[in-house]
Amino acid sequence: MLAINMVKRRSAVLRGPGYMIGTVLIYLFVVVSALLCLMPFLHVLAKSISSEALVAARKIVLIPGDITFNAYRKILADPSILQSMFISIVMTVVFTALGLVLTVLAAYPLSRSYFKGRRMFSFLIMFTYYFAAGIIPEYLLMSALGLLENFWGLVLPLAFSPWNLLIMKTSLASSFPESLEESARIDGASYFRILWQIVLPLSLPILTTIGLFLAVGRWNAYQDALFYIKQRTDLRPIQLKLYYLVITATESFQSAESVVTVQTNPDVLKSACVMFATLPIVCVYPFVQKYFVHGIMIGAVKG
Repeated sequence: MLAINMVKRRSAVLRGPGYMIGTVLIYLFVVVSALLCLMPFLHVLAKSISSEALVAARKIVLIPGDITFNAYRKILADPSILQSMFISIVMTVVFTALGLVLTVLAAYPLSRSYFKGRRMFSFLIMFTYYFAAGIIPEYLLMSALGLLENFWGLVLPLAFSPWNLLIMKTSLASSFPESLEESARIDGASYFRILWQIVLPLSLPILTTIGLFLAVGRWNAYQDALFYIKQRTDLRPIQLKLYYLVITATESFQSAESVVTVQTNPDVLKSACVMFATLPIVCVYPFVQKYFVHGIMIGAVKG
């Protein structure tokens, strides 16, 4: 009875005025932080569907004015937009699948203590994370390998990431004990069967996390396509296609000899391009959010 009374008194103290003030401050901080993250997105959305005159006059902040979808119509008026979107989707799917396969096949043996030379291999892989040759040597290498103007030139070079390997290896080492593997080996399971039927099902959260890293990184990247894809316009991903569309609109807007029908405000078109390229990832993220948070916690580097 005495213990129950002490617990009640402590609960009353914890839920006093100080507790309520702290709770309100925490909620206020979370709300303000969420708004700070959301406001740039709302600003870009408002500019993308507002009239060009209001955007040029800097009168659009968070609420759109004179709503119009002319910028989106201009984007969809280009028949190659859908082709670029298809290329980006296929490229992202292939890139993510290949990246996951390479990461798992490298992280699984490196996470086992009985694998001889794992420290040396880990050092050689992580060394490439801190030191890179640069853009010119990379371009020369791509040219020598025949990957310029090639679909695989946008998939193979970045499919394997040392950072993703580090996260995956740490997750496997902390959540998959070697005793479980030894039990499966005693039952006659091979290494590939253990990997396929035990390791991968238990590693779904971290696999989803790394898959999201790969997919978002590949979807948003356009610099490698800018360097490696010059002639074949049918291989341009959506990000690069929208980049050229914005450049063309900017030049047309600044040219005094341009036709009036193509003089689209670059700010409006840029905002529409950002929304057009961001929405696919935004629509996918809610379905993998729970795995993403869980995977981040599992794959955290422990001291």
